[in-house]
Amino acid sequence: MIEIRNLYKRYHNHHGSDWVLKDINLIIPKGVSVGLIGPNGAGKSTLLRLIAGMDSPDKGEVIRHSRVSWPVGLSGGMQNNMTGRQNVKFVARAQGSNANEVNRVIEFVQAFAEIGSAFDEPVRTYSSGMRSRISFGLSLAFDFDVYISDEATSVGDLRFRKKATAAFKEKVGKASIIIVSHSEGILRELCDAGIWINNGDAVWYDNVDDAIKAYHDSMADQESESNTQGESESANEKEVLAAKKLMEQARVEYQKLRDQYAALRDSYFD
Repeated sequence: MIEIRNLYKRYHNHHGSDWVLKDINLIIPKGVSVGLIGPNGAGKSTLLRLIAGMDSPDKGEVIRHSRVSWPVGLSGGMQNNMTGRQNVKFVARAQGSNANEVNRVIEFVQAFAEIGSAFDEPVRTYSSGMRSRISFGLSLAFDFDVYISDEATSVGDLRFRKKATAAFKEKVGKASIIIVSHSEGILRELCDAGIWINNGDAVWYDNVDDAIKAYHDSMADQESESNTQGESESANEKEVLAAKKLMEQARVEYQKLRDQYAALRDSYFD
């Protein structure tokens, strides 16, 4: 279980210092996988970093009653002059692994990353995709209670993305996942619940589909308000707003069909 109590977060810059997140109070139950949903800049990645312990709130606290991973696929902490193997070995030792466990972690990451002989070359020679493969495998090599992911399943080519998604599926049931993804198909596939983040607030939904619907309804309402601002409301305008909402609902259904088609297409070419 993860408790978020009276949490506030903002970043100071020359544009001002509005709250990115304000007075967030949530309890993420044990064993429940959660998708963070909201528009760009809403604070999804910020909340994810706070949950992972990579950032600190200005007010409030995050209490972790579980072993929480670092963000899956995060490659920022890798040492450029060390090889992939040496980086993996270093992290395994830092996690308190014994010699046998260190060897197991190395073998797992080497097999998962599939970068061949480059595994024994300096990380500075890696492409960003190769770094992500190593980091993704390293994150999954350890048994956490909660895995954190910020668009991790979008790295690499189609084959590796399918492999990454499958790896997450294997964790569901054994552990929980807190994920940010722009793919609603991935969110529906991996998550039970959803947290809708908007204007600094965070609302918990027991069903991820309800959180996605809240997001789409909000976007449709904002578009309607923007289009009608400064104009007198008339019967014709009401019809236009109703039509736009119907179009948004149709777009959501179309997205679901696209996700289903993509899944069928991928399974056909396997």
